[in-house]
Amino acid sequence: MSILTFKKGVHPPHRKHLTEHKPIEYLLPKQILVYPMIQHIGAPCEPIVKKGDRVLLGQKIGEAKGFVSAPIHSSVSGTVKDVAPVLHPNGSKILSVIVENDGLYEKAEGMEKREDYKNLSKDELIKIIQEAGIVGMGGAGFPTHVKLSPPPDKKIDSIIVNAAECEPFLTSDHRVLLEETQRVVDGLKIVLHMFPEAKGYIGIEDNKMDAVEAVKKVVKDEKNIEVKVLKTKYPQGAEKQLIYAITKREVPSGKLPADVGCIVQNVETMVAIERAVLRGRPLMRRIVTVTGGAITEPKNLNVRLGMSFRELIEACGGFKKEPAKIIAGGPMMGIAVFSIDIPVVKGTSAILCLTEEEAAIPEESNCIRCGKCVEACPMNLLPAALNSFALRNDLEQFEKLHGMDCIECGSCSFVCPAKRHLVQSFRTAKRTVIANRKKS
Repeated sequence: MSILTFKKGVHPPHRKHLTEHKPIEYLLPKQILVYPMIQHIGAPCEPIVKKGDRVLLGQKIGEAKGFVSAPIHSSVSGTVKDVAPVLHPNGSKILSVIVENDGLYEKAEGMEKREDYKNLSKDELIKIIQEAGIVGMGGAGFPTHVKLSPPPDKKIDSIIVNAAECEPFLTSDHRVLLEETQRVVDGLKIVLHMFPEAKGYIGIEDNKMDAVEAVKKVVKDEKNIEVKVLKTKYPQGAEKQLIYAITKREVPSGKLPADVGCIVQNVETMVAIERAVLRGRPLMRRIVTVTGGAITEPKNLNVRLGMSFRELIEACGGFKKEPAKIIAGGPMMGIAVFSIDIPVVKGTSAILCLTEEEAAIPEESNCIRCGKCVEACPMNLLPAALNSFALRNDLEQFEKLHGMDCIECGSCSFVCPAKRHLVQSFRTAKRTVIANRKKS
């Protein structure tokens, strides 16, 4: 059995032992749920309910205002308490619909099982996925219906399920592969029905061999689906790196996976597709890993969107130590948050609560020109030079050296012996470039 991988990358400690053997636990929400109108890349949603309205489980409460957008649905039945700006995991206040859960979970119309999806056209399936509000659930939040609508001149021959889960600590995808295996495969089969000339691949890192065996057992009679075992290396789950590992195709700078005949979808996104197409259920739930040295009992939880981080942490016994840092997502690419009174959104894969020892960041020292960042960068960039240009705000040179191609994976910062804060400077520079482009 060949182990596939990409060029360069790093090997951070896995630290998955806290939750990798913990079955998914179902957690019902308490009284108040918050639904920010931004839970995806693209145009924000517009609230279509108002204070005092009664809403039902699965009812649309946020309308997408553009093609690159995704509607938002209530994950409970209850009463709209307010429509107001609320703190979002990204650190800003976002217009949100606040719902008081009545505990009845009365369903909106249309939430029933459907007939065989093979009788539906590609356009009909895309419409179902779009109306269900499905986005990439690995963290990026790109609307799934957009990914599934490549330009007519792009011939898609590979549908790749990203089951690498290369971030340290995270195990939600691993547990989904073990406990919802058939749903993952059924989601892939639905997408393959939309692209009849394509083959399906499920890429799983070799530190999850139990998941490899579980998926292989389910797909053993599927001639059009193949499980690919990937070398455990970070960032194996990055889209371009995963495509190279499985197909040996390189996505050029400025291009998309569709330009090399590929579509990549996360494990949980495939489950969401299965739920929407076969069960008539919009995106209302996700699996979240709550972990880290500060958590009393780390768990993998099946939760409703809109629940607060605080509820999930309390369900894990609260803190056994005062957390020095709390991150929405993994330690390499997640976002540090300064409150736990924020809602779970579509891209919340984990709540990582780190002790002071786990979160310690050494002080920066001067770059010693060792080149380790260049050796590690999976995008073949020159991180030390980009850092210099970013700190000097020389955005022209930053762009000339392809700084906008940085995927912000943190590999360079991880290996840097001088502990330079490389990714932070790139992130700031990239956002400044984007803001300047919008102005011009």
